[in-house]
Amino acid sequence: MNNAQGEKHNKMDISIIVPLYNEEESLVKLYEWIESVMSANKFSFEVVFINDGSTDRSWQVIESLKKKSAYVRGIKFRNNYGKSPALFCGFRAAKGDVVITMDADLQDSPDEIPELYQMITQEGFDLVSGWKKKRYDATLTKNIPSKIYNATARKVTGLKLHDMNCGLKAYRNEVVKNIEVYGEMHRYIPYLAKNAGFKKIGEKVVVHRKREFGETKFGLNRFVNGYLDLISLWFLSRFGKKPMHFFGMVGSLMFLLGFLATIAVGVNKLVALIQHEKAPLITETPYFYFSLLAMILGTQLFLTGFVGELVARNATDRNNYLIEKEI
Repeated sequence: MNNAQGEKHNKMDISIIVPLYNEEESLVKLYEWIESVMSANKFSFEVVFINDGSTDRSWQVIESLKKKSAYVRGIKFRNNYGKSPALFCGFRAAKGDVVITMDADLQDSPDEIPELYQMITQEGFDLVSGWKKKRYDATLTKNIPSKIYNATARKVTGLKLHDMNCGLKAYRNEVVKNIEVYGEMHRYIPYLAKNAGFKKIGEKVVVHRKREFGETKFGLNRFVNGYLDLISLWFLSRFGKKPMHFFGMVGSLMFLLGFLATIAVGVNKLVALIQHEKAPLITETPYFYFSLLAMILGTQLFLTGFVGELVARNATDRNNYLIEKEI
């Protein structure tokens, strides 16, 4: 067999990445549903389960699925790191031309996969994000905060997506190999892709199903963290590689204003002396201390920018996670 034939033989259509935490009840049904869709559409595929430190029998269920199917792969974290680390490791392991991410709680429908695959392979999208237009979540604790969060994200990122944090997404393999998902940045993967130079980003209305087992693993704090991550990501995309452009500019401006204010205080004292007027000591006026504080803060911000430049140039790998097992 020549190289071209070998590459064609080893070609895989779809990698499905499923991060999970304590979802033992849903895994068998989810895999059987995925396998049925893949078989009906004659896709070559793999399902990569990322067990994010589950404390239930999730890993045993994955091992059982592996014994029954060669299409199952699994990665088991020693600790609960979060969804972003799980996706990072899943992206790194993915072999398919198209990579699909979906949650393990059966709220994402595998029936959406063929159309998502078509949008990537035939319509030329780099990334397609699901849009849960009709949701079955609690209105006050999830739906309304989600709408506010997505409106803010659209404004900041410039991406006109209605549901940026939807777990059901499709990517060209090249995209997932060229973005780094860390911390809790999984909420902004489309923005990460955009910053990496992948411009054709679309969305598809997808079915949102009611949770069949257990309870959601996410609380209200995810919205607070989401805003903080959005600010962080915006800053990093603008100044991450050149922090001096931000801190140096702000620091220099603050130092200059403080310096000019100090001169103004001194000139005011000098004029009073020339006119033989009684004036308080420079150190007795609050304006002197405000000016001095501005100069000190300006210097500190400038030095922060300098240190940031050194850190940016010598950053170590952020994505090191303890993996207990791989199958």
